Amino acid sequence: MKLDKKDLLLYAVTDRHWLNGRRLVDVVRESLEGGVTFVQLREKTLDDEAFLAEARELKELCREYKVPFVINDNVDIAIAMDADGVHVGQSDMEAGDVRAKLGPNKIIGVSAQTVEQAILAQKRGADYIGVGAVFPTGSKDDAEDVSYDTLKAICEAVSIPVIAIGGIGEANVSKLAGSGIVGVAVISAIYAADDICDAARRLKTSTRNALNRMNTALTIAGSDSSGGAGIQADIKTMTANGVYAMSAITALTAQNTTGVTGIMEVTPEFLSLQLEAIFTDIYPDAVKTGMVSSSELIRTISATLKKYNAKNIVVDPVMVATSGAKLIGDEAIEVLKEELLPLATVITPNIPEAEVLSGMTIKSDDDMIAAAKVIYDKYNCNVLLKGGHKINDANDLLYRDGCYVWFAGKRIDNPNTHGTGCTLSSAIASGLAKGESLDDAVKHAKDYISGALEVMLDLGKGNGPLAHCYTLL
Repeated sequence: MKLDKKDLLLYAVTDRHWLNGRRLVDVVRESLEGGVTFVQLREKTLDDEAFLAEARELKELCREYKVPFVINDNVDIAIAMDADGVHVGQSDMEAGDVRAKLGPNKIIGVSAQTVEQAILAQKRGADYIGVGAVFPTGSKDDAEDVSYDTLKAICEAVSIPVIAIGGIGEANVSKLAGSGIVGVAVISAIYAADDICDAARRLKTSTRNALNRMNTALTIAGSDSSGGAGIQADIKTMTANGVYAMSAITALTAQNTTGVTGIMEVTPEFLSLQLEAIFTDIYPDAVKTGMVSSSELIRTISATLKKYNAKNIVVDPVMVATSGAKLIGDEAIEVLKEELLPLATVITPNIPEAEVLSGMTIKSDDDMIAAAKVIYDKYNCNVLLKGGHKINDANDLLYRDGCYVWFAGKRIDNPNTHGTGCTLSSAIASGLAKGESLDDAVKHAKDYISGALEVMLDLGKGNGPLAHCYTLL
C-alpha cells in the first residue's frame, strides 16, 4: 500500500485500557466516524489467536473507511492477516529486517527520539517516523521526552513524513505548529473521551489548523509614503518570506526617494491601542521594531511587549544615520537602551549606532568584534553588527551566546539601497517567526537582500527602493 502523508493527519493508536466494557471494533468505528485517518492496533495482552481475530475485524473496518491499518510491533500477525504495515519501536525488530519480511509494498513506521535514529530508520526502509513523547503522557511508561527543537530537527533531517506522539490533545496541538510534522498520533485524547466521534472531529480540526497555520510577524515602525522603507518595506519583506505581516504605526511620513518633507507622530495612547488590538487577536510569532523617535512611544512599546511576553524580538535601533547624523534625541536613545534593548532577541545596529551603544570608535573588524561583545554584555541581547562598505565589503558580524560568526556580504553595484536596514531586520524577524535558528534567519535574510538588490530596480529621482517582491518578477 502506497503511503500518502495526508493519511497521517490524525493517527489513532488503540488501547484496551479505555474500552470500559465496549468492543474495540465499536470504539474504533466511532473514531473513524469522527475523521481518524490512520489506525494502529496496539495489543499487549491477547494471545495470538485472539489478537489475529481482532486484527482481521479491524482491518475490514478500516477498509470500509479507506484508512490504512497497521499492527504495532508484531510482524508475524501483520503478515498472517495481511495488514497494511507495521509500526516498530527502537527496542523492536529493526526496520531493515521488517522490510525484508514484509516486502516493498507494505507501510513501515518507526519510533525515534533523536535525529540519528530517524536518519537510520529512513535509510533502513521506514516510510514514516513517529517522534515522542512530545508532551508528558501516561500511555507509555518508557516514553522519553522529546523537545520541540529535536522534533523540528528530525523533520528537517529526513525526507519521509514525521508524526508527533505523546500527550497530544486539543489544548496543546497548536504548540507543534511550525515543527514540520504532517500529523499527530494519539490514544487517550480520542479513546478516553465520553464522545469519541466528537473528540476525533475536534482534534482533527485543531490539528489541521495548527499544521496549516501561517506564521505571523509584527512590525512596529513608521510609515514611508514612497514604500521603500518603514512598515511598507517590512510588510512586503515579511510577505515575500512567507509570513503574515501586521503593523503598528509609530509615525506618518511624507517622503520619497529624494527626502522627507513631513513627519506626524502618533500618540502613545493610539500606539497602545494598535498593539493591544494585535496581541489580543493574532499573537505575533516575531516582532520587529524600527524607527521610534520619542521616549514615550518607546516606553509604550516596551510595556506592551512585556505585558504579552512577546518573543523573537528584532530591534533595529534607528538612532544614527550612516552619515553620523542623529535621528532621535538623547533622551529617546537612553530610554531605548534601558527599556527596549534588554527585551531583544537580536539588535541590528549599523557602525555609528554600535559606536553609540558601545562607547567605542569602530575602525576595523577587530573593533566590530570588541564593540559587539560590549553591547552583548551590557544589554544582554544578541547583536548583528552591520559592517557596511565603511569597514568591510558588507560583512556583518553576529555576536550571540558569547561567540561570534561572520556573514559575508555580496558586493552588488546598485545605488538604490533605500530601506535596506528595515528590510534586513524584518527578513530576520520573518525567519525567527518560522522557527529558524538565529544564524539561519540572518543567513536567509542576507540572501534575500542580495536577491532584492540584484534585480537592479530603478525607481524615483533619488536613492531608490529594493525589489522586495523580486521572486514575483
